[in-house]
Amino acid sequence: MNREARIVQQLTAELAPVHLAVENESHAHSVPKGSETHFKVVVVSHAFEGRSLVRRHQLVYGALAGELSSGLHALAITSRTPEEWAARPEANVSPLCHGGSKS
Repeated sequence: MNREARIVQQLTAELAPVHLAVENESHAHSVPKGSETHFKVVVVSHAFEGRSLVRRHQLVYGALAGELSSGLHALAITSRTPEEWAARPEANVSPLCHGGSKS
């Protein structure tokens, strides 16, 4: 199972999202072709209700602790409640790569 599939599996199990999008953005960074090091996730879950943005991200990081300790280098997170997503259904824009030259 590749990293993207594991991320989907782990976030689904931990946060029961009503909407989940996972995108491998490694190609836009200074990493070898085929890398699975930079990801963007959009997680819409009732688990975020009443929680600060920091606490939401901590929940996502907790769900992906194994990936973060085994090569997942960067994670861009959009974390919303279903109500927030209904009002604004777009993901945050990932930052541009400021690393060295692309491989």
